[in-house]
Amino acid sequence: MAFRFVHTADIHLDSPLRSLSLRNPELAELIGDATRQALVRIVDLCLEERVDALIIAGDLYDGDQTSMKTARFLATQMQRLHEANINVFKIRGNHDALSRITQELVLPPSVKVFSGRAESVELNAGNHTVVIQGLSFAKPQAPESLLPKYKPAVSGAINIGIMHTSLAGAPGHDLYAPCSVGELHASGFHYWALGHIHQRTHHAGERTVIMPGMPQGRDINEAGEKSVTLVTVQDDGSLTIEERLTSIAQFSRIDVDVSGLTEWTDLAEHISSTLERERTRTLSSHLVARLRLIGETPLAWTMRRDMDLLLAEAEQRAERTGRVWIEKLELDVRLPSAPVGASGGDPVVELKEIIHSQVIPSAGYREQVRELVTQLLDDLPAEARQFAGKDTESFDSLVDQLITQGSEDILSRLAAVDREKN
Repeated sequence: MAFRFVHTADIHLDSPLRSLSLRNPELAELIGDATRQALVRIVDLCLEERVDALIIAGDLYDGDQTSMKTARFLATQMQRLHEANINVFKIRGNHDALSRITQELVLPPSVKVFSGRAESVELNAGNHTVVIQGLSFAKPQAPESLLPKYKPAVSGAINIGIMHTSLAGAPGHDLYAPCSVGELHASGFHYWALGHIHQRTHHAGERTVIMPGMPQGRDINEAGEKSVTLVTVQDDGSLTIEERLTSIAQFSRIDVDVSGLTEWTDLAEHISSTLERERTRTLSSHLVARLRLIGETPLAWTMRRDMDLLLAEAEQRAERTGRVWIEKLELDVRLPSAPVGASGGDPVVELKEIIHSQVIPSAGYREQVRELVTQLLDDLPAEARQFAGKDTESFDSLVDQLITQGSEDILSRLAAVDREKN
């Protein structure tokens, strides 16, 4: 008889909204409830597949923001699993260690929350003995590897380890309980159920080591489909791995090339067709898109001037497509380039050549812009300075963006005025 379980991590129940969805109440409601709905989908999957266990490898909660309403919701979902005789094995991650309800919530007896010392649970699964071992974060920080604290793999059994770890490190994630993938493969455990890094990764090797990623993204930086892992331990001891979609709302960055478009109606139709195409490619229930319009078009200035109207147009097209939302609209458009030396006496074209060949490359001009932005930042409160980035590289990137977009705004406005006169 096979032993089956679902492996998930980093659910971050009721995580505070971190995107611009706050400007749209309906989108805010969708994203605000998405982590709960993802957990409901996970529980539904466990019931439909009649698994033996659900493994949660840390960060079920989202720190001290979690309320007792979340606790009641979670208890209800755990009770559904309990009534179906499905065990839950959970470790606390760094966010769980901050959660007030972690110590207060009473869960059904079928839910095993591992302590800060390595513990193991032995299960009889037909032809096999399955040993599940886990270790929780007692504090939000874990600067040293936890692997030496785990007990050796039990000989003759199917050994499953649960660990919340940053492995060797990952962009956007602080270092927690660091260890190498090679060490996990060499540990003797058949399956490592990991958590902490929000991107799904199957670390190939002698054993099965999987970071499932989070089951629901929370903002544009957690884009793409999100899922959990369904694992079957076959009668011969081999493992079958399946990825199952769980995300309710899927964030996506979408480039829309508007090169050559000269009419506003054509622009709107092009946005509409792009959204329809992306919707058909999206497996999650909802698509939350950040649109970036790119390319060379005579409409460049009109688009910049009427940004609010363009956003409203995109949102209307998204609503018409169905279950599509616009999280943000970005412009990276410019006037069409003229062949070198082909200004034909057009003063705007001549000015553009001067700006791009002499002004923008000038170190003195760049330094003036840099000083101007620095002065502006000094006049702003600390909480309003986030747009400038957290390091010199990010700040320099902002300066480059302002120089490029500023010159395009000026040229587009001049070109629009010139067209109106003619």
